[in-house]
Amino acid sequence: MKNLYNKNILLILLALVLSCSDDFIDVASQDENSEEFFNSEADYQNALIGAYDLLQSTYLNVMLGEIASDNTLAGGESATDVPGIQEVDDMIHTPLNAQLRDIWSWMFAGVNRANFILEFQDKTDFTGKEQVLAQARFLRAYYYFELVKWFGDVPLAVDKRIQFGEQFSLDRTPKEQIYAQMEQDLIFASANLPYVQNEIGRITKGAAQALLGKVYLYQDKFSESATVLEDLINNGPHDLLVDYSTMFENDNENNIESVFEVQYTDEEGAGFGCLQCSEGNVAVGFNGIRNYSGPVFESGFSFNVPVQEVVDAFEDGDIRLDTAILDINVFAEANDASFSVGFEHTGYFNRKYIARAGDLNTGDANLTNPNNYRSIRFADVLLMAAEALNRGGVSDTRALAYLNRVRTRATLDALDVTATELTNAIYQERRVELVGEGHRFFDLVRTGRAAQEIDGFVSGKHEIFPIPLIEIELAGNIWEQNPGY
Repeated sequence: MKNLYNKNILLILLALVLSCSDDFIDVASQDENSEEFFNSEADYQNALIGAYDLLQSTYLNVMLGEIASDNTLAGGESATDVPGIQEVDDMIHTPLNAQLRDIWSWMFAGVNRANFILEFQDKTDFTGKEQVLAQARFLRAYYYFELVKWFGDVPLAVDKRIQFGEQFSLDRTPKEQIYAQMEQDLIFASANLPYVQNEIGRITKGAAQALLGKVYLYQDKFSESATVLEDLINNGPHDLLVDYSTMFENDNENNIESVFEVQYTDEEGAGFGCLQCSEGNVAVGFNGIRNYSGPVFESGFSFNVPVQEVVDAFEDGDIRLDTAILDINVFAEANDASFSVGFEHTGYFNRKYIARAGDLNTGDANLTNPNNYRSIRFADVLLMAAEALNRGGVSDTRALAYLNRVRTRATLDALDVTATELTNAIYQERRVELVGEGHRFFDLVRTGRAAQEIDGFVSGKHEIFPIPLIEIELAGNIWEQNPGY
């Protein structure tokens, strides 16, 4: 504090000296000014990389979305290990929940970075700028989709950043308007992006179509969803991976089934002081086996542990079970491995997203795992299309064909069912195909089944999460809290 005070005195003295001359007025700042950026293609590309960067923080959305569902328990070391995670698991979360505030602030940071590009989209022309803008608009839609899923109505900013001070006059926008903006963004992205990008990890036409189909599905716009998803199925480059067991391994990322994949790396370390700064998949360390010693895997914090119910949801002979869920007792006995038992230990771990042996172990190894997140897989596209066709009364024949395409890959018998049975079969298939990938809670909510499946879920309240109290206070208390909180 003494040094800070002395520094302020020096600044005052410097200002007095400078005031004796007018020359200092013409001295240009050496720092970059955001208003004077975007003078070249490189500037736009660098800003776009910054907008992509917040995708890595969605590890929390995935992990917490799974824990909120009936698939997993919070786990961890004890009942007080990361209280915000424990609260969501028990459906007792409040507007003071730290993890919910992280999701809010990180997703809005992504929106702002995408809008930074779009605010200056007309400043400088270059060949291929439409693709840059298309990627920025996809990212804006992606971050807003997360915000609406979690919080419902949120402030909408289009082609401009939300600047400090504007929050006092910025109302929450009805989610219907935000969905409409997402649709416009994703239609533009679909029209201006190729199916295959030269650089791995870049957003493609297929990613935009898949997210657009999902946005339609979440609004029960079944015909629109089916149309765009079937266009991707029939004309895109994606297919089901033949060997499901290799789907989530680090040496098989960005494969033919990956429609959109969040890229992670273990080349740059991270710490708990800034989890969103990590270039690695933080959830992988959180999901990992506590104090593990043995082959194939590495140790972790034993959060997000699958329950017996979801294990039992797999049919006999379903090859996906061993890839999706690790039975640590069976594995440890067969491989002479050891581990510790954490809180709410079930004996199971999310095998899709636990740390594999062989990465660089840079910095805090539990925070810098290189495992990519398969945000949208082709199997998900097939099942979304099946649901849209069936629930929209468009074509049960094609819906059943898409469902059976996923089941056949899992070595299960094809189904021949009635329309009502087909709807439930699709729901069931989504659960076992996508377990551990963060979709279950939102699938239950949007189809009206959450109250009957999730312990502690209160209808009319828990469909969305509370707006963080600090955000309401920062907005001058002009926002109403979500119902029930």
